[in-house]
Amino acid sequence: MMNDRIEKAFNEQLNAEMYSAYLYLSMNSYFHSVNLPGFAQWMLVQAEEELQHAMKFYNYIVEKGGRVILTTIEESQSEWDSPLAAFEHQLAHEQKVTGLIDKLLNLAAELNDHPVHEFLQWFVKEQVEEESNARDLVNKARMVGDDGPGRYMLDRELATRKHKLIAAPKS
Repeated sequence: MMNDRIEKAFNEQLNAEMYSAYLYLSMNSYFHSVNLPGFAQWMLVQAEEELQHAMKFYNYIVEKGGRVILTTIEESQSEWDSPLAAFEHQLAHEQKVTGLIDKLLNLAAELNDHPVHEFLQWFVKEQVEEESNARDLVNKARMVGDDGPGRYMLDRELATRKHKLIAAPKS
């Protein structure tokens, strides 16, 4: 059986992961609207990954005998001043998510919940990768600035990103 505080916190994290997917779908739409289909592809894959993250929390709650409570997902921003501003928003958002995972780890430690601690280790590693990728995008966007050929080349590079399935949790 799942601790009530962990269950509540995991339901909140599930919602936060769904919000992340909304945010990245919103960025996908923004990039399409400014004719950057490669940037849009990057964000589509990002959104798909966030949905998988949400499902990891969903499945864990169910597997531990808890109850998933789906709540309203907050509306996300839909306009940015530039591609760089969108990437900076992504980096800030991933840093926020890292903080949320850290809080879950602290709660697991407080409650001596070793299975939760073990489950969250995947997310710790994932957040290192997420922040690194977002920081890389910010740096690349800063390098090319408003340079048309540079932006075109970056758009082509980002278009190559493909979705990779994350192994489904055991049922």
